Amino acid sequence: MNLWFRLLKIMIFGLLGKPVPWDEPTQVFFRVWPTDLDINLHMTNSRYLAMMDLGRVNMLLRTGLWRWIRREKYAPVIAGAMVRFRRPVEPFAPIALKTRFLGWDTKWLFIEHRMERRGELVCLAVVKAAFVAKTGPVLPAIIAQQLGHSGEQKPLPEWIAKWQAAEHAASQDGEPR
Repeated sequence: MNLWFRLLKIMIFGLLGKPVPWDEPTQVFFRVWPTDLDINLHMTNSRYLAMMDLGRVNMLLRTGLWRWIRREKYAPVIAGAMVRFRRPVEPFAPIALKTRFLGWDTKWLFIEHRMERRGELVCLAVVKAAFVAKTGPVLPAIIAQQLGHSGEQKPLPEWIAKWQAAEHAASQDGEPR
């Protein structure tokens, strides 16, 4: 599976690369291989999400959060994602994936992923994430403090509150929580 090789590359360069402040985006580069394609001969939707997983690993390594998470035995989890596929990506195309912390609320961290081909946006996603200890979720404020954040947090975009409200409404209609 070619993602194992990509993960190994991310781990090596993430551990050996220059640290990145938590409030700056991290970036990794990929090439679309034939194993990344669907029947339409462009990158399959699921591969975007798998590459975004690698982008988050890179971000955790480069910001230094990885060591703390491992020491505390926290597990990173994704609770939801909002994805906008804008353009197809052909075989062998180079991809730049930019990942950054968008912000947090009282329960969740929000992480943005931007995939670009030659400077053109091809996919934009925001994931809702948390870190879980054996005792339960770790408060995002504790994660932010560990990252070195101090002072006021900039407000999250209004559409995130609407996304949260829509998920809450869906869970009230009998959808799984």
